Amino acid sequence: MKTDGQSAVQLLLFIGGISLVPALLFTVTGFTRILIVLGFIRSGLGTPTAPPNQVLVGIAFFLTLFVMSPTIKEIKAEAYDPLQKGAITQEVAFKKAEAPLREFMFDQTRGKDLKLFIGLADMKMEDVKTRKDVPTQVLIPAFIISELKTAFQIGFLIFLPFLIIDLVVSSTLMAMGMMMLPPVFISLPFKILLFILVDGWNLICGSLVQSFHT
Repeated sequence: MKTDGQSAVQLLLFIGGISLVPALLFTVTGFTRILIVLGFIRSGLGTPTAPPNQVLVGIAFFLTLFVMSPTIKEIKAEAYDPLQKGAITQEVAFKKAEAPLREFMFDQTRGKDLKLFIGLADMKMEDVKTRKDVPTQVLIPAFIISELKTAFQIGFLIFLPFLIIDLVVSSTLMAMGMMMLPPVFISLPFKILLFILVDGWNLICGSLVQSFHT
């Protein structure tokens, strides 16, 4: 009976762990930045349903796997494989798996955002001398805020050429006295054409991946 009770608890913890996977995907990886930037592209083009949400999420997911592949390989080598062989305990495996993720988040987190949450956690900057002194519960929100800021900065740069096209088309229509014709009907083909000519998806995906290594 005791064994059955332990199995039930383990199953409950496992199910609870699975429910946290989406939250982990959003909070400790580059998924948030990638998905927001892809959303900015769709908004800039003026095509609210193309690509569909499912396609954007799929692209963001596999780009995230690509970006996180070095971290995932390190976690597998340092934590998962030894745990499977019984060389380390679950607690040790968790700490070893946490280290590469923390390193990734630190590399993408701005010092200003980190200081904000260190202060909100009632910690003194004098006590934080190395990265090891920063708790994970402080690092994660700082990382998320930094990712949001980076995503919006990239989105602003993406919007500029599309905004210029909209302004040119709108000014041209007003000069021709065609004020009743919605400018979006005219500017949309030009924006799509521009995106195709510059090989937009190649450029955006390449820039997104490189943004994690700068």
